[in-house]
Amino acid sequence: MTKQEIKQKEEKLLEMTGAFCTQKLDDDYFQLCEKLIKKLGRKRDVPFQRGKLEIWAAAVVYAIGSINFLFDKSFEPYMTADQISEYFGTKNSTVSNKAREIKDMFDMWHFSPEFSTKRMTESNPFNKMVMVDGFIVPIDTLPDDLQQMVRDARARGEDIEFHTNRDE
Repeated sequence: MTKQEIKQKEEKLLEMTGAFCTQKLDDDYFQLCEKLIKKLGRKRDVPFQRGKLEIWAAAVVYAIGSINFLFDKSFEPYMTADQISEYFGTKNSTVSNKAREIKDMFDMWHFSPEFSTKRMTESNPFNKMVMVDGFIVPIDTLPDDLQQMVRDARARGEDIEFHTNRDE
């Protein structure tokens, strides 16, 4: 398959997921699906060059949705996996298997910084934690100057870990 043909498939996938997100979800999902499809398109062996694009489109939405609690009624937006499959005219089992492939490919999990919605990023319980000598502790237990250091580092997109001096 030529680069041009792959690019055309990528554009079609972007159109399909874009229409779905615009109609059924929100801009956050739209942007995350777009980011994931473009990342898939940059792989050496582009995964969506084989198989039905409807399955790939549904799997992209499913993968993003599953790590952002899309299938949990207590979250907004909410949608079932069956609704995604129905929209794209695919089988749910096929879509969930393909979504698992995608999630494994990019090490996607709940609170993955790269593919989390804004709401998930803000509600991440690990935002209030920091590693000190290999132990996870609440940030608010640190002295004020260290708390500020953590906030500053995270604002720059860095993570920080503290080690105490144990010279005896």
